[in-house]
Order: sequence, then C-alpha cells, then structure tokens
Amino acid sequence: MSAAGPPQGAKAPAGGSAAHEVASVGATYVGRFAPSPTGPLHAGSLVAALASWLDARAHGGRWLVRIEDVDTPRCVPGAAETILRQLAQCSLQPDETPAWQSRRGAFYQPALDRLIGQGDAYPCACSRKDIELALAAQGRGHPRHGELVYPGTCRNGLAGRPARAWRFRTTDGTVRWHDRRLGPQQQDVEREVGDFVLKRADGLWAYQLAVVVDDGLQGVTQVVRGEDLADNTARQILLQRALGLTVPGYLHTPLVLGPNGEKLSKQNGAQALELGDPSRALNAAAGTLGLTQQGATVAQALVAWQAQWRDSYNLAGD
Repeated sequence: MSAAGPPQGAKAPAGGSAAHEVASVGATYVGRFAPSPTGPLHAGSLVAALASWLDARAHGGRWLVRIEDVDTPRCVPGAAETILRQLAQCSLQPDETPAWQSRRGAFYQPALDRLIGQGDAYPCACSRKDIELALAAQGRGHPRHGELVYPGTCRNGLAGRPARAWRFRTTDGTVRWHDRRLGPQQQDVEREVGDFVLKRADGLWAYQLAVVVDDGLQGVTQVVRGEDLADNTARQILLQRALGLTVPGYLHTPLVLGPNGEKLSKQNGAQALELGDPSRALNAAAGTLGLTQQGATVAQALVAWQAQWRDSYNLAGD
C-alpha cells in the first residue's frame, strides 16, 4: 500500500446515492474503539483507544465501544470484560452500551446475500495449500505480510469441488483515499490482496465484512485506529461502496513499538496495562500521539489533551 445486542430498529445495509459519499469531520460525529478480546489492553491498544476517544470528544461527537469477538477461536475468556474495566479506569467511557460483534451475525448474512446477488461475491473451494500451489505455479509464491494474494482460482466456478468460503470479487482497480494523519493513500486491491474472504471455511464471518457492516449500522463517520490497520482500509472501502454505505473518514495513529522494533502486540510479549496509576499509562499514550504530558488529574488531563488534539489532528480541510 503506497454486552448489548443489535441496536433497536437497525437494518441491514441498503443501497442508495451515498455509496461513494465520504463522511466529513463536520458531519454529526460518531467514532468507535473496536478491540479484539484476545487479551487485556496493552500500551499500544491504549493509544488507539485514547486517540479515538479524543477525536470524538474534540468534535463534540459520540464515542462507541465495540467488542470485535467474531474470531471466536482467538478470543480469551474474560478478556472483553477486562478491556471494558480498563477503559473505565482510564475514564474513557462510551456513550452507549458496548456492542458485541459475536451477537450481530444476523446482520452479516443479509449483507453477504446482497453481495452475492450483485455478483460481488462468489463461493471458493480453495484451501491455503491450494492457494500456495496456484501461486507457485504462476511464479508468485511470496506471501504478502503472511497473507497470500488470492489468484482468482474460483472466480469462474468451483470445478466440481465443494465450496469452503465466500470471497469478494475485486474489480475496481486502485482505491484512493485520504488519511487525516498519513495523507493521500492508495492500494490496488486486486493486485496486492486479491479476492478477499467474507465468510470463512469454518463458518465464521470474516473481519472485513463484519467491520464494514457494523460501522454502517452504528453510523460511524470517523475511524481512528492504529497504523497497523491502515492496510485494511482499501478493502473496507470497496465493501462500503458495494453495500451502498457512506465511506467514513480515516485517521491512523502512530504505533508503540516493542523491543524488536516491531509493533507492540500480544504476539511479541506486550504486557497488560498497569493501571494502579491510570494517569501514568495515559500520559505515555498521549506522548505517542504527540501530546504533552499532564501532571493534573485524569479528568483535567483529558480536557487538556482535547484542546491539543484539535490543534494537532483536526487538520485543515478535513
């Protein structure tokens, strides 16, 4: 790349003239923090939580929390409750009861059905090994960040094999968008990613579809998240367009790096936040975001950081 259920009255995504509209910061603001409960919050995830909270508050908007537990095999029992408790300790309180992605599957199937009906999704019979062999036969065996670029094997049919998953047909060429921190971005999804999975072989909903449907149903206008997720943006924009959803604005924040120079994560030994003194953890997160440390109470610090955020991240022309 150069514990609430579905909201009352919510409907599956529908088409309309907003398919290619991009939400502006000046619109009625709705932001969200959407952690995966694979463990408690660590220093890196607090940066994303603080940034999304500050952006919402600085714009007088609403801030939601969504527990993204759709990938159930990776979820740790009790981690979601721990995350919500950690956010409360840091005075980062959502404006609605948190939503749990695993309880929203009834919304994802209509979205997939629509994509199938439009010819934007198709069944796939390929295993990972099948994809590796197909790429090797084409001289394209190198994985992209550990993710194999799908070569389109099942685009024109399953050749008598049973379907394992559903994929999105990427035909829009290069996707371009503006990131409020990183500036102009673009990605050729077909070349760099290939047709990506919407529903997995194990029957679980894929991250890309679930995120897009949930953001649409919850009215999210601005997505503020870590820079490691920027690579997902083009795929999500393609889905938003295909489902007739307004494309939110995007801001990807700096990452906290581990001792090995890679993104701090649970996979490389990130420790759970020590919140005996929440102001210490919040000051460290604020420093990563380029905000000055505050010696005041947590409440006073959050107010001060909102003012700094308006100057630093609410860029002219958003």
